[in-house]
Amino acid sequence: MRQQRSADYAEFASARAGHLYRSACLLTAGDTHLAEDLVQETFSRLYVRWGRVSRAENPAAYAQTVLTRTFLAHRRLRSSRERATDTFPDLPGAADGDAPLRLTLMAALALLPAKDRAVVVLRYWEDRSVEQTADVLNVSSAAVRTRCVRALGRLRELLGEDLREFSRP
Repeated sequence: MRQQRSADYAEFASARAGHLYRSACLLTAGDTHLAEDLVQETFSRLYVRWGRVSRAENPAAYAQTVLTRTFLAHRRLRSSRERATDTFPDLPGAADGDAPLRLTLMAALALLPAKDRAVVVLRYWEDRSVEQTADVLNVSSAAVRTRCVRALGRLRELLGEDLREFSRP
């Protein structure tokens, strides 16, 4: 029984790891090391409760919720000795040649507050509904709509000139 549960968990973890890592990279605005830590923490929390999680209607959505809440908790509890920086660590180049655009988008995401960034990632990357996003963040649907408007307006403001550069032929 326990062996089967561990095998089921391992299968789920290997199937969802890539997706959770990509979401974590967006939440952390490109900090790949923190993204790996968040995914690892998410998987450890899921493993502890795997018996209950595996019986859930949508374990993948549950995992995404745990990841988002882990990210928000990390932002609240960040150590005072950590300092934000305006430079990215060496990142591998994108295979499709859009690295400058990716870096511009990640830099703009990094300037958003953590909850606004989480709303943008959940609504537009994860393609979740307003109600699902509100449930993950433990806020009202109205708060999600307000944050969406504010966050998208701020992104447009930040990316205005930068995106015009990429849209030229």
